[in-house]
Amino acid sequence: MPSFDTVCEANFVEVKNAVENTAKEIGTRFDFKGTSAAVELKDKEITLFGDADFQLQQVEDILRVKLTKRSVDVRFLDVQKAQKIGGDKLKQLVKVKNGIGSEDAKKIQKLIKESKLKLQAAIQEDKVRVTGAKRDDLQAAMALIRKDMADLPLTFDNFRD
Repeated sequence: MPSFDTVCEANFVEVKNAVENTAKEIGTRFDFKGTSAAVELKDKEITLFGDADFQLQQVEDILRVKLTKRSVDVRFLDVQKAQKIGGDKLKQLVKVKNGIGSEDAKKIQKLIKESKLKLQAAIQEDKVRVTGAKRDDLQAAMALIRKDMADLPLTFDNFRD
């Protein structure tokens, strides 16, 4: 029976490369000389450091450009509120989304049921598996999911015929 998996996973090799390129650019730019501007990656969290909100915004913009150049969708980034870390220094946490949340998975499942296509959607941990008898129905479901869940950077894996 044909099926596919709906997943939400960033390419972490490219994310790591983008963070390293951002750190390299911060080190060479004249407007960051002598400041505490920095960026680091731990697990699935990117931490931005800066002296002011404006500087944090510049670091975030550089990171977004580097991610875009490496074909990583910036919708994977979940930017948190900036925090003071002593003196006039700030830090901002940016989480990289990985996996479909339970609420979004339920929305996808409900969307498939309401579409009147002869398909079944099953939530499996952090992905949604859609199965059906016809390949055309599966392709229609992919288009429907892309259209209605535009705020999530979804990809489709394991397309089996």
